[in-house]
Amino acid sequence: MAALQSLAFSSPVSHCSHHPRCVPGLSIGTLHSSVSSSFNGQSLHLPHSNLPKRSQIHNTHRLSVMMVKPTIQFIQGTDEQTIPDVKLTKSRDGTNGMATFTFTEPSVFDSSSVVGDITGFYMIDEEGVLQSVDVNARFVNGKPAGIEAKYVMRTPRDWDRFMRFMERYANANGLSFVKK
Repeated sequence: MAALQSLAFSSPVSHCSHHPRCVPGLSIGTLHSSVSSSFNGQSLHLPHSNLPKRSQIHNTHRLSVMMVKPTIQFIQGTDEQTIPDVKLTKSRDGTNGMATFTFTEPSVFDSSSVVGDITGFYMIDEEGVLQSVDVNARFVNGKPAGIEAKYVMRTPRDWDRFMRFMERYANANGLSFVKK
């Protein structure tokens, strides 16, 4: 009758700090047999592995996720403070759609002479930037009164990405969705 008996590796607690290729919880060393066995097999030789050195294990870099407040910009680097009215349309088959943003008296007109010209429509969140160049200003009596910007979604993936941005933007600015 065969019996399974325990073979012990060298203790990670007592030998790990002395061995240059030691990983805590995993010991690489010689097998010690403290119990006699009737098994007469070949001896086991472990090749040197390419495990990281101990100093590399403790100094690993951690992935940090940076949360970005969802924002809209007309001039890169300058957040638009005015909250827009947003209208969404979607094709019947759901493959494409368009969002129309209407800004009444946007703050970009206050700072555009200092910062620069409107270069586009940028929706920025933690996933990245959605952008459009379909931006039209409305003037009343020669003074800027509003901006209309359109963002076209050509695929269901574009639609889903836009909706994730809008959900974040709505939560950050207290907006709600009204179906008409």
